[in-house]
Amino acid sequence: MRRLWPYFRPVRTQMLLSMSAALLAMLCGLGIPLITQRIVDGPIAARDLGALPPMVGLVLLLGIGEAALFYARRKFIARPASDVEARMRAAVYDHLQRLPVSFHDRFQSGQLLSRATTDLNTVRRFVAFVCTFLVVNTLVVLTGLGILFWLSPVLGGIVLACTLPLMLLSYLFESKFKVVARRAQDQAGDLTTVVEESVLGIRVLKAFGRGPHLTRRFLRQARELRDTELAKVRVFALLWAVLIVLPELAIAGQLAVGAVGIANGTVTAGTLVAAVTVSAYLRWPIDSIGWLLAETNQTASASERFFEVMDAPVTITSPDRPKTLPAQVKGHVRFEDVHFAHADGEREVLRGIDLDIRPGETVALVGATGSGKTTITALVPRLADVTKGRVTIDGVDVRDLDLTDLRRVVGTAFEEPILFSASVTENVALGGIGADEPRVREALRVARAEEFVDALPWGLDTRIGEQGLSLSGGQRQRLALARAVVGHPAVLVLDDPLSALDVHTEAEVEAALHRVLKGVTALVVAHRPSTVQLADRVAMLVDGRIAAVGTHRELLADNEDYRYLLSTLEDEEVAA
Repeated sequence: MRRLWPYFRPVRTQMLLSMSAALLAMLCGLGIPLITQRIVDGPIAARDLGALPPMVGLVLLLGIGEAALFYARRKFIARPASDVEARMRAAVYDHLQRLPVSFHDRFQSGQLLSRATTDLNTVRRFVAFVCTFLVVNTLVVLTGLGILFWLSPVLGGIVLACTLPLMLLSYLFESKFKVVARRAQDQAGDLTTVVEESVLGIRVLKAFGRGPHLTRRFLRQARELRDTELAKVRVFALLWAVLIVLPELAIAGQLAVGAVGIANGTVTAGTLVAAVTVSAYLRWPIDSIGWLLAETNQTASASERFFEVMDAPVTITSPDRPKTLPAQVKGHVRFEDVHFAHADGEREVLRGIDLDIRPGETVALVGATGSGKTTITALVPRLADVTKGRVTIDGVDVRDLDLTDLRRVVGTAFEEPILFSASVTENVALGGIGADEPRVREALRVARAEEFVDALPWGLDTRIGEQGLSLSGGQRQRLALARAVVGHPAVLVLDDPLSALDVHTEAEVEAALHRVLKGVTALVVAHRPSTVQLADRVAMLVDGRIAAVGTHRELLADNEDYRYLLSTLEDEEVAA
């Protein structure tokens, strides 16, 4: 509650009004047994039916008041509870956008999805209902016990004797249920991940006939979740059994002792009727304690899972006093003694990288798998930060620049083209602030994508399906490339975005880049010899170090390791 309070504070007035309305409503309900006592011991005992209508009318008014107050409670809290959920969801989404890529590499997407949806639904239920009745029902039980002791200390003592064990039981239940509830929420997140991966990878599963394999995995995790949910049910069922038995015992005890009291003249019939009616009215507040505690524990687990994300540090941020690049950015990129290691890794991925990329120059990065090529490209737009050394653009350390300004001058295209469920225009315009239709068309021409886009059913307005799977691999990569160049960046970082293009189309795109974006500094991860040959210079990486830098011809003539690497790339291209 202490950590959730900042989200609850804006609606604290509505929560108090909701609690007040619920408490008054239930007090109206508790007032009815007292009037019943007066009716039984008064008009009925005296056989004075003329006195009944006012009392019956008062009971009716209390019933109407109870209903109206419960309606008001819902009106007070429904919208504020949804607002709390919406604010928390916006907060976690905003935080996810600011967290570094390394965080998303560690966390399953299904777990993040469940935290932003299911867990926050649990919090909303707590605000809208659980929190109110956890307080109100407790007060009503205490008030009801007070009324019973006022009616008859003996009858009240019977109820109290049956209620006290609930306190111990609730404590034991809370400790057990919290563990099981957290396990169920984590397993639900894992199951969501399996479903998401199966849907996104449906083509792979069908192509390799691996659907049954994923089905077995899904069923295994579904069974584990079912077993955990059944464990919750067993704990909950034990509580409910006791919650039902104890109030019944209390009422039975009241009837037995009350009957003897009536026979002895120490208890009136109206008092017994009122006591039993109050006890019956208290059954739901008492019975609900277990369920309310269960929901409270689920909310606690949901809160923990929510704050696991919110507490993750945002390690890549804009400096407090950012430096600025000149209006005309040259695009001079330098890597100066750059080292990089993952936060949880012992071995450095990059070990002393020195590379000078002159303005307007295209440098290709080549190297075996795991040599650090992709890591180098991530350092320029600060998708990751160096652990030692620095990366500069026009002499300014990229860590000293505002992130928005940095990513405005650095365009990026990834090896895996990620497209969104939006129109072609929206997908391409993501790469440049204020990119209008003419700029989008220019970028499509650069990427040799305009022709196939115009052939789509609604041209630029055609909505791309999820992940762009309705397009071919080459079409997706050309749209991703168009997105990278639409903002007219001074520096272009391409992590082998042309791998799905045929050689002819790749050459056209590369030629268009050189022609239309003349003067742009480009850093290209190359897995194809044809791409390497289009670069001004080539940097060869070996085990996190730059082993050689030179033109393609120079390295081909003088470096045996480069010739071997190139022959390997050629073999992979032929095999593909």
